[in-house]
Amino acid sequence: MKTAQLTSTFRAFNNRNYRLFFTGQSVSQIGTWMQRTGVSWVVYTMTHSAFMLGLTVFVSQFPSFLFSLLGGIASDRYNRYKVLLITQIASMVQAVLLSILIFTNHYTAWEILTLSGVLGVINAFDVPARQPLIHEMVTDKADLPNALALNSSMVNLARLVGPALSGIILVKFGAGMCFLLNAVSFIAVIASLLLMKLPAYVPVLVKKKIKSELSEGFAYLKNTASIRIMLLILGLTSLLVLPYNTLLPVFAKVIFKGDAATYGYINSFIGIGAVANSIFLASLKPGTNLRVILLVNTLILGVSLMIFSQLSYFPLAMLFATLSGFAMMSLTTVCLTVIQVDSDPQMRGRVMSYIAMAYFGMLPLGSLIIGAVSQRIGSPAALFCQGITALIIAALFYKYLRSDYQKN
Repeated sequence: MKTAQLTSTFRAFNNRNYRLFFTGQSVSQIGTWMQRTGVSWVVYTMTHSAFMLGLTVFVSQFPSFLFSLLGGIASDRYNRYKVLLITQIASMVQAVLLSILIFTNHYTAWEILTLSGVLGVINAFDVPARQPLIHEMVTDKADLPNALALNSSMVNLARLVGPALSGIILVKFGAGMCFLLNAVSFIAVIASLLLMKLPAYVPVLVKKKIKSELSEGFAYLKNTASIRIMLLILGLTSLLVLPYNTLLPVFAKVIFKGDAATYGYINSFIGIGAVANSIFLASLKPGTNLRVILLVNTLILGVSLMIFSQLSYFPLAMLFATLSGFAMMSLTTVCLTVIQVDSDPQMRGRVMSYIAMAYFGMLPLGSLIIGAVSQRIGSPAALFCQGITALIIAALFYKYLRSDYQKN
């Protein structure tokens, strides 16, 4: 029985291309989280400003919002495999430049932010190509929700390992080594892409004007209620709740009286919860109503953030950090899974670009807002307000999510 359950949980691994993708991305994502943790810590130690932390997230992700629609069109027009290969190589170059900047020891916060902005532009084309490409890696489409859940578990396993390693490396070797290791990690994902054997690419024969394709994508969202509402939920939580990560360096250094390693541990405990939730989602039986799971986890996230914000005892705080990571994982993964499963194949790239807008657009704006609010009322109070906001969002969409369950 246990063996059958285990086989069901990892059934997407029956696809060779997906196994390669998962392996390469696992290594690369660890490097990505090391770099992300290192950038935030370096900026905070240089400026001691919660606002600058918010600005760091804003600069690194807002370009993805600005260019994501173009990225979606590129994903629908061109070979997604080649687009992804190009973005991975470009990301590796960005990491190399960032490490060189740090190793030369002549850098400012604005130089780091500029390179972070470059990565944001790259991600605008990476995300709309990456997720739809998973459809081509999985031959049995019944395995697609499982593949998406496993993909999320991989990202969050990296979120568990990456920040912990980053904290140790920051203390012993400095930020430059974090960024260099991230650059090296891209070799794994580039190699995995080169080893794949995907179906022959069929070029799009009829290419409309960009304006027409943008209008077509918007009209599709307007007429597809299930996708539109999930995008709205993702956008609101990304703007008002998920930017709680922005304040973690302040909690590590000020509330818990720690250092870079403490910051890494907080991220890792959040990662433990996220990994647990990813495995939980991957183990769900086909046909399970994901919207109810989304509703429950939004409530859990709100309560967890409210309690975490008021704690100064580190071990107990980590319990609620883990719970927040568990719940946060459902918000992003469930929204992504429902949207991808419900969307038409020819619209998938543009739909993913709207997801990127909802996430990469609202999250940096939210980080900027939370950073500014934290400067005025303090990080604990700001985080407490984010928890309350999560409960309000759950209440606003309760009727839709619950009524969907009752129909089933």
